[in-house]
Amino acid sequence: MTHGFEGADVKAGRLTSEQVAANFADLHPPLTRHEAAVAADRCYFCYDAPCMTACPTGIDIAMFIRQIAADNPSGAAKTIFDQNILGGMCARVCPTETLCEEACVREAAEGKPVEIGRLQRFATDHLMADGVHPYQPGVSTGRKIAVVGAGPAGLACAHRLALKGHAVTLFDAKPKPGGLNEYGIAAYKTPGGFAEAEVDFVLGIGNITLETGKALGRDISIDGLKWDYDAVFLGIGLGGVNALCVPGEDLSGVEDAVEFIAELRSAEDPSALAIGRRVVVIGGGMTAIDAAVQSKLLGAEDVTIVYRRGQESMNASLFEQDLAQTKGVAIKHWAKPVRVVCEGERRGVEFEYTRSGSGGLEGTGETFFVAADVVLKAIGQTLETPEGPATERGRIVVDAELRTSLDGVWAGGDCVAAGDDLTVTAVAQGRDAAESIHRALTA
Repeated sequence: MTHGFEGADVKAGRLTSEQVAANFADLHPPLTRHEAAVAADRCYFCYDAPCMTACPTGIDIAMFIRQIAADNPSGAAKTIFDQNILGGMCARVCPTETLCEEACVREAAEGKPVEIGRLQRFATDHLMADGVHPYQPGVSTGRKIAVVGAGPAGLACAHRLALKGHAVTLFDAKPKPGGLNEYGIAAYKTPGGFAEAEVDFVLGIGNITLETGKALGRDISIDGLKWDYDAVFLGIGLGGVNALCVPGEDLSGVEDAVEFIAELRSAEDPSALAIGRRVVVIGGGMTAIDAAVQSKLLGAEDVTIVYRRGQESMNASLFEQDLAQTKGVAIKHWAKPVRVVCEGERRGVEFEYTRSGSGGLEGTGETFFVAADVVLKAIGQTLETPEGPATERGRIVVDAELRTSLDGVWAGGDCVAAGDDLTVTAVAQGRDAAESIHRALTA
């Protein structure tokens, strides 16, 4: 990746390898067995557990915590994996503070929920460390299904289809499977190569053939897959990058935040990556937070996130926003970029203050300038539209069964109009689409 306006202060080695390694240590260290037992003991084991209702994959949270309390972490993991085969990753990256933990009775009564996410990680890590996959492929149905996209939705779909006895071929455009779990999540959330280990765990069921480097529209087509397979599932995510649509965004110092995160995740020595002294991140979601925090952890001195609306409208959770600020990231609200500036020693982004008007968001006419050596765009991604299925607002339209407008083609995850850009939702949709495919093929 090429960073920096001409003459910008962008360089590698701002921190030593040891400092960077310490900065990128596990955000939430795993619970010990004793700590897990103590945390599990706080659960009321509610009969009508509101945390379970709040979980997009419907994990029986009260049950798995009871199993941990009974010193049966493997059984707890099986309870989790029955609903969410990527439960280990979700335990690390899901915004539990706005899902299950927000719904926790302890949260309502005391302001301190049961640590559901960390307990889920404790259980799933325990079982995965055993090295034995807890599932076997079902009796062969003789059916073949193509799953395009080896991200959370595709992996969940492929695993559930294999469990039902179908032969699955899993295609992905990237050289490594995992989707955004592998390429788009902050390294401090999944250290130690966990994303790759989880993919190996999921594929451990067998009956899934993985083909990487196969892009839809380039190496494979929907029509071709429909000809060769009994059903097709699209879990292709959002590969395109939204544009700022302002003068100067084509300058070399303006980069895609997802690419920055991917480069960092694949680096053998992150301290060797070049980073600007001053970094501006434009956006308000999890990607913006991850890019900004990691810039700071690499040694950037001044990191600023600028978002066009107020704090309450940011897609990033309050926990993530607080995390960024505790790491030294400044967050400015109610401002939009109007141009990227590179004029001699004056490099950065000019912003216009915004407000909510009768016709929606509008500029006030008042501007300010934020100096930058690197500008990272984190304003969302777009669907690189495959041929065929109907779309709405740039995403694939699906029905309640996750079927697209094309006969024999299902879809789920970030690429569909019903998605919400959460790993756990993508897993739920991949799993549910597999059940729908199974019903259709065995009716």
